[in-house]
Amino acid sequence: MEVAGSRRKSFDQTEINWDKLDKSKFYVVGAGIFTGLTVALYPISVIKTRMQVATNTAAKDNAFSVVRGILRNDGVPGLYRGFGTVITGAIPARIIFLTALETTKVAAFKMVEPFKLSEPVQAAIANGVAGMLASLCSQSVFVPIDIVSQRLMVQGYSGHASYNGGLDVARKVLKSEGVRGLYRGFGLSVITYSPSSAVWWASYGSSQRFIWSRLLDNGTEHGGPAPSQGKIVAVQAAGGIIAGATASCITTPLDTIKTRLQVMGHDKRPTARQVVKQLIAEDGWTGFYRGLGPRFVSMSAWGTSMILAYEYLKRLCAVNE
Repeated sequence: MEVAGSRRKSFDQTEINWDKLDKSKFYVVGAGIFTGLTVALYPISVIKTRMQVATNTAAKDNAFSVVRGILRNDGVPGLYRGFGTVITGAIPARIIFLTALETTKVAAFKMVEPFKLSEPVQAAIANGVAGMLASLCSQSVFVPIDIVSQRLMVQGYSGHASYNGGLDVARKVLKSEGVRGLYRGFGLSVITYSPSSAVWWASYGSSQRFIWSRLLDNGTEHGGPAPSQGKIVAVQAAGGIIAGATASCITTPLDTIKTRLQVMGHDKRPTARQVVKQLIAEDGWTGFYRGLGPRFVSMSAWGTSMILAYEYLKRLCAVNE
């Protein structure tokens, strides 16, 4: 019991709860940090999206071929198609997501505590529930932004239409399909992103707890001072990589179907079943994993970078008691 209490105390020194944050500072500074990360990592999303919507002839291209094609035709700006739309919608979407995530996580931990489960299992359940609910709350903002940005990412590629910016995409979608057009694939987005978010946060929370338990069982930090910042960051980064690998492998097929549904024009709008049949006809079951490499890199890079920035942001905005 004493060892478990010491382990809990040591782990608690690595985490900052929602009630200990300066919320105003958290939102303002967080907007700047996450915008910077989006600038750095956005091209990976463009590459992944293009690979997922490629026609049968272009589907054989690997990520490097896609990059060369974008740079040849559009230069570096081609890697940032749709960026303005994404960054505009990302700020409110992240505020909704992070608020829902932190508040739900606190409540979920309190709910699972009476069951006396191991710390990794408690963390997996609480973080998974929080990640899923946070994703559900943010989808109403994220899906229209996703549709507009993805159409900009693939414009002129493999026969897709061209647009004059995000507003032109929104105007044409509303004209041809109404408001429902901006929520095309909403159900599939919820099915894709909510489990993905649940898996990511569950994997992150449980892997962190597991790594710390191994360190503490080996005598590291046991009965000693708080873990160093370097050690905390290393464990958080490892958790982010594990979470990204797990989530990308599980959810890529649904993401491929969702992306294809969202970028198709109204005149050739397919159903989810037709998309599935087309993917199988073109590449077999491996077609569902188009863009897996970039998505794995994307989720691992985004996840690890975002979680390190997020944890740093929480330390920066912690209220000293």
